[in-house]
Amino acid sequence: MKLPLNWVRDYAKIETTPHEYAEKMTMSGSKVECWECEADQIKNVVIGKILSLERHPDSDHMWVCMVDVGKAEPLQIVTGAQNLKVGDLCPVALDGSTLPGGVEIHRGKLRGVESNGMLCSLGELGLTTHDFPHAIEDGIMVLDEKVPVGTDATKALGMDDVSVEFEITPNRPDCLSIRGLARETAATYGVPFEDHVPPMPQGEGDINDWLRVQISAPLCSRYVAAMVTNVRVAPSPRWMRERLRLCGVRPINNIVDITNYVMLEYGHPMHAFDYAYVGGKLIHVRNAVEGEKIVTLDGVERALDPSMMVIADEKAPIAIAGVMGGEFSGVYDSTKTIVFEGACFDGPSVRVTAKKVGLRTEASGRYEKGLNPDNCLPAICRALELVRELDAGDIIGGVIDVYPHPRTERHLPLRADAINHLLGTNVPESEMVEILKPLGFGIVGDTDGDRTVVVPTDRYDVERDCDLAEEVCRYVGYNKVPSTIMKGVATARPTERQNFHDKMIEALVGYGLYECETFSFYSRKAWDNINLPADDPLRHAVVIMNPLGEDTSIMRTTAVPSMLEVVARNYNARLPEVALFENPTEYIPGESAEELPTEREKLILAVYGGRYDYLALKGMVEGLLATAGIKGAKFVRNATGTTYHPGRCADVMLGDVRLGTVGEIHPTVLANYGIKPRTWVADLSFDLLFEHRGGTPEFTPLPKHPAITRDLALVADETVPAADIAERIEQGAGSLLESLTLFDVYRGENIGAGKKSLAYNLVLRDPVRTLTDEEADDAIRRVLSGLAEIGVVIRS
Repeated sequence: MKLPLNWVRDYAKIETTPHEYAEKMTMSGSKVECWECEADQIKNVVIGKILSLERHPDSDHMWVCMVDVGKAEPLQIVTGAQNLKVGDLCPVALDGSTLPGGVEIHRGKLRGVESNGMLCSLGELGLTTHDFPHAIEDGIMVLDEKVPVGTDATKALGMDDVSVEFEITPNRPDCLSIRGLARETAATYGVPFEDHVPPMPQGEGDINDWLRVQISAPLCSRYVAAMVTNVRVAPSPRWMRERLRLCGVRPINNIVDITNYVMLEYGHPMHAFDYAYVGGKLIHVRNAVEGEKIVTLDGVERALDPSMMVIADEKAPIAIAGVMGGEFSGVYDSTKTIVFEGACFDGPSVRVTAKKVGLRTEASGRYEKGLNPDNCLPAICRALELVRELDAGDIIGGVIDVYPHPRTERHLPLRADAINHLLGTNVPESEMVEILKPLGFGIVGDTDGDRTVVVPTDRYDVERDCDLAEEVCRYVGYNKVPSTIMKGVATARPTERQNFHDKMIEALVGYGLYECETFSFYSRKAWDNINLPADDPLRHAVVIMNPLGEDTSIMRTTAVPSMLEVVARNYNARLPEVALFENPTEYIPGESAEELPTEREKLILAVYGGRYDYLALKGMVEGLLATAGIKGAKFVRNATGTTYHPGRCADVMLGDVRLGTVGEIHPTVLANYGIKPRTWVADLSFDLLFEHRGGTPEFTPLPKHPAITRDLALVADETVPAADIAERIEQGAGSLLESLTLFDVYRGENIGAGKKSLAYNLVLRDPVRTLTDEEADDAIRRVLSGLAEIGVVIRS
């Protein structure tokens, strides 16, 4: 929001510098982004008067001018412009002057004739014919009013005002107006806010004889219409054009400029319809009908749907409510009668509509933040007041005001103790009253502890004590609030899932892995890179409507590609060893487009390099299971995968539940990512780990009775998984087995082809008595009997 300082002085009489103003307004809660003055780019340019014009002796299109610039002697200046005559007043850039864009003007010669400066055009001063309609674009700017010779051109052309740009937060739509910021200015500087309340203008006739207004859209809270006939379209006066330019709005004509001027002054968008194109003398605020279309003012045909509000006449839509008018809703030189619109539409509805039709306008940006319907009528009255002041037409008597459910003022108790408790201050209640009144708040009651704050309807962001505390604090001064120790005890505690998450992350860091983070979106090429089958359900993804690019067009359904990209990046950086983990989220789309996707939390581990292999990664996964308190999980060989190397990966199973997969990545997948070393990845479901977590560990006292150890050297077929052998040993030994350790694996000629030898250490113990050798031998016999069933025998 841009605010010209001279405009704000209409409401608050302040004398200040831009730097001081920016600092004070920022400290009082209205953040200033920057300020600028057009005059800062223009130096040593004055108004001069043409005394004589003579043809250049060596050119058929140049003129040698003698120009009076208010000095002792006139200056000789050579120009190629053809629109000058003796007596014209125009801007003159003197020797050593500076123009917008850093252009410097110096004395020189043009075809042998000395020129002591330059006569300036509109463009050279950073202006256009919209700012000065009487001027021409391809010639020297000639002033149409009397100005003393030698006057600084920036002052003569109204370019010496300062425009301050504010960052307006979404909760303060009232500050999207000159009046709103002027009220803040008056409160900040402690001067009266001199508001101008436009009267209800009187006119000829009755508007009800000309127009009907009907609201059937529930999201239109108010619609006010007024009419002007015998419209006299002409350029706006200079003071209005200057203020519009400083606010970044291009002047067009008096009627359009009035609507823009009121929008800036009151923060409420307006529109002017050409009455000749309002069919049936009806303005109907309704939702669009399926299949309806409208050509907007920019000449683009746009499709409408029933979720969009439109302004319609008896036949068809003539504007998209809160966004842009229709093709024939504007004001033209031929316009004779206009309808001024001052309406209030639901902010979220306008935002959705603007996004659907691909239009972002000044009006829609204001409506989106939520406007005060009570401003509709004052804005209309101000527009009619300007019509009369500019003699832009004849006002038709009365206004049509449809306001089904008026907004009411909110009443809050002024609890000074609660406000001081929140701020850690000791501000008297009487001082709070003096702070709130200049901001537009009403105060009911005269006794401390018995006052009520009446919140104005344009400050619906103020709902409770903390909001009043904010208003008090920003005018007491944030820098004046004393530093105090926080009162009370924080009751927030991490959830059980958060504690579990922290415990798992700490375990992974303890294993020497580094955490990484990746984006939640990628392209469909990621599925091809990991050899995902064409019919795999994971190829059905949530598509992003407005992606940053093709590489970020869908939400990921598996996080393995994201991790492999990080591994590839580290490999390309020539790291000889990598150990990474991530706690990502995967997004599985619902059955319908309206259903939100299911978010699955995962743990992804990836390693390659000298000390890492499958067993090292498997050991980390086993450690995670132990940290989670999960017992009985098994690693079941998986020979069907396409992302992992067949036969070199395993599913982590807990009964019939698959907790995840761990194994070596397929060589073709590694080639797709340009990774040469063998790489192992574990893909675990964090959700399932948390769901099947164990309880609080129980203390187990040190054993009182000695253990008996037995070593078994077994021979089995290569096809028999070690996990099956361990399971048979555990079943045979039963409750006497305290621990089981695989300490050697051998393959060689001594045991035959297709065979492997595994050596296990068994620790047997009875917790309540001393175990005998006979009991231990019986346990070993049961173990060997169970192993024989799967073809495993003692190595001879």
